[in-house]
Amino acid sequence: MKAGIVVFPGTNRERDMAIALRSVTGTAPVMLWHGETSLPDLDLIVLPGGFSYGDYLRCGAMAAHSPIMREIRTFAARGGHILGVCNGFQILTETGLLPGALLRNAGLRFLSQDCWLRVEEAGTPFTRNWKKGDVFRTPLAHGDGNYVADVTTVDRLEGEGLIAFRYSDAKGVVDVADRLSNPNGSMNAIAGVLSENRRICGMMPHPEDLVDPLMGGVDGRPLFEGLVEALVQ
Repeated sequence: MKAGIVVFPGTNRERDMAIALRSVTGTAPVMLWHGETSLPDLDLIVLPGGFSYGDYLRCGAMAAHSPIMREIRTFAARGGHILGVCNGFQILTETGLLPGALLRNAGLRFLSQDCWLRVEEAGTPFTRNWKKGDVFRTPLAHGDGNYVADVTTVDRLEGEGLIAFRYSDAKGVVDVADRLSNPNGSMNAIAGVLSENRRICGMMPHPEDLVDPLMGGVDGRPLFEGLVEALVQ
């Protein structure tokens, strides 16, 4: 699988993502500077976490207008696969590649902690190594992770099976009002969404930080292994 990781000014999770991808592919991903105006031949593009452009204006708003994003829109239109994590998810919503927006956490505090995610839609390139209802642990670190969208959009996402992950407790119980299991207050406890063709996924928590026992667990590894299985022909 040929993967590329986009680096914006202020990105700080590209090395974590590179470690995760290399651990499952055996080769280093390509680092793509935000000012590039062409892309190499790739199977997957990842927008990693961090604070692109210092999170000025809105998180991801300035990065959405970087030159490389024009190429990424073309890549998406051709059916390319894209993963956006944390700030990457914010950028995908700002570009319109995914619906909704990420607002300030409900408690108005930056959160850095483990959380639990329940898999809502199995069988996609990002979730194929889980079953619907599986629960896994993953770290989160954000101040603007409160997913919101208009009611019509949320109903469509729910109805069309485009919710990839939902915040829950360790047993998979979802309680939207509970800040322990839905820490940032996201609508319907939504932690990750999919594009209509299921080739783009955005999520706030960081599965790349749990891909090796030395990291404290391998809960996030199925996501990356599933991508390899789906994209390597």
